[in-house]
Amino acid sequence: MKKFLVLVLATIMVFVFAKERIVINSYMSDPAPRKALAELVEIFQQKYPEYEVVVNTFAHEDFKVLLRTWLASPKGTADVVTWFAGERMRYFAEMGLIVPVEEVFEGAKWEDYFPEAFRSTCSYKDKIYFIPQSWYWWGVYYRKSVFEKFGIKEPKTWDEFLQVCETLKKNGIVPITIGTKFPWTAAGWFDILNLRINGLDYHIALTAGEVPYTDAKLLKVFEYWRQIIDKGYLLPNHTAYEWQEAATFLFRGQAGMYYMGQFIKDVAPTEVKDDLDFFRFPIIDPAVAPYEETPIDGFMVPANAPNKKGAIVFLRFIASKEAQEKFAKDLGRLAANVAVAPPDAHAKKGLDMILASAGVAQFYDRDTNPEMAEVGMNAFIEFMQNPGKITDILKRLEAERKRIYGK
Repeated sequence: MKKFLVLVLATIMVFVFAKERIVINSYMSDPAPRKALAELVEIFQQKYPEYEVVVNTFAHEDFKVLLRTWLASPKGTADVVTWFAGERMRYFAEMGLIVPVEEVFEGAKWEDYFPEAFRSTCSYKDKIYFIPQSWYWWGVYYRKSVFEKFGIKEPKTWDEFLQVCETLKKNGIVPITIGTKFPWTAAGWFDILNLRINGLDYHIALTAGEVPYTDAKLLKVFEYWRQIIDKGYLLPNHTAYEWQEAATFLFRGQAGMYYMGQFIKDVAPTEVKDDLDFFRFPIIDPAVAPYEETPIDGFMVPANAPNKKGAIVFLRFIASKEAQEKFAKDLGRLAANVAVAPPDAHAKKGLDMILASAGVAQFYDRDTNPEMAEVGMNAFIEFMQNPGKITDILKRLEAERKRIYGK
């Protein structure tokens, strides 16, 4: 009888003290952001001891493929997933694979947490589906010591930029590093050149499928891009490198510049971090106002999530000033929460650049239909390898645009 009572008591204790599980699938596989998220999870569990949070981390490119499988599965495996704002989020919302998360703001409103300008890119049909965590700028990164060694100043115009490239090349340094083993890095170049040459409205219309890829204005983008290709200013054999591998050429002083997002500092060696700086991508047409790339990263809740209630509790924590401030400070990012100031001088410079811009875009593969984005990015790589085939490449892209968008 005594053993029976002990067993019953133990069963009751397990039932009473059993923790509710929240599963997060994350693409934050680089050491710094992975550590930052893990520390946020620890803080959350201290605040909410009734929850046990399990974080499953996947390589970034693998995650992009697996996410569609997870979301489409009848039985959900995750309660929260990391993802991107903009079209990439709306694509899943339109398919009914993620759910609104407006309960996060119960007793408050969006503007109490995040900029009003972020609402549209985090919404679908006037409902919030995405909780932004951080955002970052893209710029041309370089090592200050390398520029100082050769007397190079930050270029403001395209001609000055080409002169910097030539100076670096003459001194045995690859002017521009890039790794295109995964093609989104090439999309960054397409975006910024299109923004500098044709402006934001044109770029948004293009990514929405409303502009023919055979448009003469778009051809001009590739003509400028071809200048740095034909002059040999890009890292040779760049298709063999992932973006992190290409960054090592910059870190070692073997390459002079890298057009990349702020997260490049996540993978920079400690001894190099303070030597890294960036400048605004040079102006090409003075008549076109400066527009920049500012992707927004954050979280969604799958429609098949086993624990939607727990997911909302976690996302309410993620939206808080405390959580966003820590993540931003740990990684030098800009927090999405309006109450969090830039964590350091580097982030303040990035924020000032964005505030001085005339507008911002997300990123080609975040603003474009996913199927079109995949076709487009592969075409950009093909162009970088065979620039003489640009006419045929654009014709094929136009045929794909008509097929995918039906117009």
